[in-house]
Amino acid sequence: MVEIFGFGAGTVQVGDDGAVERVVHPDGRQVLLEDDGGVHDTLHAWGKGFMVTDRGSHRFDHPPSVRWRQTGIDLLYQPGELELRVGRRFGAQWTETYEVRNPTAEPVEIGSLAISTPYRDIYRSSRESLTGAVHAHVWTGGADAWVWAVPMDGSGPGLGLQLKEGELWAYSVESREAGTGSNIRGHLYLHVTDHARAPHAMGGQAPITLAPGASYRWTWQLSWYADLPAFHADRRPLIDADRLAARTGQTIQLTGAGPTEVTSDEPGVVHVDATDGHRTARIAVLFHEPLEEIVGRRVRFILDKQRRPELADSRRFAFVPYDNDSGLTVLSGAWGDWSDARERIGMAILLQEVRDRGWGDRAELDEALAGYERFVREHLVDADGTVQDDSIHQGRVRLYNFPWFARFLLGQGDRAAATRILERYYELGGAHFLAFDLGPLLSELGLRDRLVEHARTFLEYGDELPPHEVNYEQSMVAPLLELLVAAYRIAPDQIDGGELNRRLGWLTAFAADQPDVRLRHVPIRHWDGYWFGRLRLWGDVFPHYWSALSAVVYAAWPRELVDPAAASWLDAATDAILRANLVNFATDGTATCAFVYPSCVNGQPAYVADPLANDQDWALVYALRLGLD
Repeated sequence: MVEIFGFGAGTVQVGDDGAVERVVHPDGRQVLLEDDGGVHDTLHAWGKGFMVTDRGSHRFDHPPSVRWRQTGIDLLYQPGELELRVGRRFGAQWTETYEVRNPTAEPVEIGSLAISTPYRDIYRSSRESLTGAVHAHVWTGGADAWVWAVPMDGSGPGLGLQLKEGELWAYSVESREAGTGSNIRGHLYLHVTDHARAPHAMGGQAPITLAPGASYRWTWQLSWYADLPAFHADRRPLIDADRLAARTGQTIQLTGAGPTEVTSDEPGVVHVDATDGHRTARIAVLFHEPLEEIVGRRVRFILDKQRRPELADSRRFAFVPYDNDSGLTVLSGAWGDWSDARERIGMAILLQEVRDRGWGDRAELDEALAGYERFVREHLVDADGTVQDDSIHQGRVRLYNFPWFARFLLGQGDRAAATRILERYYELGGAHFLAFDLGPLLSELGLRDRLVEHARTFLEYGDELPPHEVNYEQSMVAPLLELLVAAYRIAPDQIDGGELNRRLGWLTAFAADQPDVRLRHVPIRHWDGYWFGRLRLWGDVFPHYWSALSAVVYAAWPRELVDPAAASWLDAATDAILRANLVNFATDGTATCAFVYPSCVNGQPAYVADPLANDQDWALVYALRLGLD
């Protein structure tokens, strides 16, 4: 038996086992994963899940008792010795109540309790993503927990889930491995607690102890909302803050039931709780030192630790990944994302930014950059402008690399070499590719025709962008908009500002405004820990340094194209993204390339900073360029 219930302007389909099989958006798109490339199956359907207790661990799937009602369904599961009752009701709103009860004569400790919510956060192509998928923005801050699922094109309505009763303290991810790759986010599970697997996650969480005959109950409610502000207008959070990052010693103002302000003289993340006497909620804020101090320590560490002085040739001047656990630099072998080129050039460009500001020891910086330039010319950049993938893999071309090395050589004063690299980029098909920093670089080099032609090519693509290393992602949309903005500035008669605004929603949809410094305005990226880290963990990385690409676009956005409120939002989002990324730099100069945010990924405990310092220094480059204090 399958039933379809009306849910506002959409519908919900419930299968014969009582689980939600399909949610149809008012515009007809699917909100949940279905049979998407063999990734999804009924075992991960909405409402199924698992629990870990001191009396055994159990998944629950087919309920022994199902009772259909005119407006919904009631279910009874029996995971081990416990009972789990679920009630689903549909109409203008969709309400779900879960109650787990201990019918035994002994107390039971629940260490993890999770419900599957398989949002259709998947990238088949840019067009299918923009017209048929959603970004799921999750916040598990106790009593204030919520999820905002927004169409990837940024249009409304979005689906808002808010907790009405009980607390949610974590979310985890399943179905992420090499077989699923980077084009699907995986199955998201919402947790009442995940203490048994990751007690430290999201600021720490406790198990739930049920006395004989006792129960724990939580309720969430879902509705369609025109946009994120409309969703928040329907919520009453226990705690919030005027901002989520500040310099050490400064004060962050709080609202709600908890303290009225928070400050710290020590850098780092601070979790702040609030309670109404029955339920507790939490936010996470960051206090950081001045950017010049953070950068200074980081540069010192790079110069001391992230080169290979043991080598005899100019490769000893290259900047490479560093394992904070072992204290060793990393040998890449065939793994390109650990190589001595590619994104690692961000360390050299950071040194240039520092040198050009007159910070640090000028002689030492000049020597390091001259050595790196020698390495680049001897091992990476050919006479015709071709950029090799790294010093080992000659003959393999990756278009992303070209503007980075053009930028470096321009910074070293070689304008001709920078121009030659970009011309070679276009000879190799770059006009159909979205590399980073391309618009500003073309402008600086006076390659006006290249810039306008490239922008017009991508306007003609519309929403069917060529796939890159991922079929669709934030670091395609941000470079697209960076390119279009640069072209609009030099040729507003040829680039329609309305076309820019239409695409801005594609970028803003990648992020929401959760009250955690790692999340607010930070775009979703969920594969970088695997490709760039040592732990090889898939799953959401918050923040990731390429989130700064969104900040670059927001800072450069032509203010004449938006109203004052939108301009204020762009300023706030820029600042939030840049400061969020400072969390990845420690006071001893070490850094992490990926903080994997979920409590667990495929059962592996996460909410962890990867021990590899790799390519995260781009975040500092952009913070300096955009004038963060």
